[in-house]
Amino acid sequence: MRIFERLAAHAYQQVLFANDNAAGLRAIIAIHDTTLGPALGGIRMWPFASEEEALEDALRLSRGMTYKASISGVDLGGGKSVIIGDPRTQKSEALLRAMGRFIEALGGLYIAGQDIGTDSHDMAVIRSVTRHVSCVNESASGAGDPSHITAYGVVAAMRAVLEAATGSDSLAGRRVAVQGVGHVGYVVAELCHEAGARLVVSDLSQKAARRAADNLGAEVVDPDDIYDVPCDIFAPCSVGAVVNDGTIPRLQCRGIAGGANNVLAEPRHGIALMERGIVYGPDYLVNSGGLIRCQEEVMGRDTSDERMREAVGHIYEQTLEVIRVSRERGIGTAEAADRLAEERIARARAGGGANDV
Repeated sequence: MRIFERLAAHAYQQVLFANDNAAGLRAIIAIHDTTLGPALGGIRMWPFASEEEALEDALRLSRGMTYKASISGVDLGGGKSVIIGDPRTQKSEALLRAMGRFIEALGGLYIAGQDIGTDSHDMAVIRSVTRHVSCVNESASGAGDPSHITAYGVVAAMRAVLEAATGSDSLAGRRVAVQGVGHVGYVVAELCHEAGARLVVSDLSQKAARRAADNLGAEVVDPDDIYDVPCDIFAPCSVGAVVNDGTIPRLQCRGIAGGANNVLAEPRHGIALMERGIVYGPDYLVNSGGLIRCQEEVMGRDTSDERMREAVGHIYEQTLEVIRVSRERGIGTAEAADRLAEERIARARAGGGANDV
């Protein structure tokens, strides 16, 4: 990898490497853009196959956070950090505290949160050495896991996609196919069930799928069969790149909105969906509820459920705006979201009204 060429191509501000032999810490923080505010992004701990893979993950995810913050109206920039290691066997208090000291040394330029391999309890450990952290568990006086409010935002986006695709945003009687019923996906399914939707779910964990069947009356299908389900909304809430050359011809949905990141395998797949008449809710807008909640937490503002539902509910209007711009400009919704995010950042750089998304 030609690192500086990679950084220049997408205007990254900083990439920092940390090593602590005593704690066993090997970490990377990527700061993409701080035009709108300090860079916020979760700490991912994963046994990456190589240092290059870890760096690429940090770079890709930090840039995604810039766009997510911008399109959702959050006054924060984009960052991400990765710790190289297996969280099941290598994560320790000493390692987390070492990571916290690394973050503290940046003086607030980067604010951490939870991600794959870390949780709100880990954030509480990190907060013992730095205040620049969010998603701290409630027992440590933090706002806790943002999964529920993320799911609330996903359902708001679902309703906007339904409105654009069918002329009605009601979930009552709709068929919703949820791929992955973990932390976010199960709550998405639960909220859809409460709104009167009929559920079809899949999950690699039979236990998780059975829970949705028993509690929500969901029909369970094998993981590979979820793409073939005739439905109003397909909600990917697990791994990324599930909309690809192999799955697009199989999809029988009116729209797509889910909690997963990087749903499109490649940008061109957004155009392929448009050509098939499938309305796509761009993933980083659809699942931005957790980020909106994190902003309120780091700003010391009210994070009560009522306040957060009000704030995250605006994902509905913003999803409709992205769809409008997509249709007006003749571009895919993913590209429309990118353009709106970039325009907000450009206004902020020029000293204009960045808060108008």
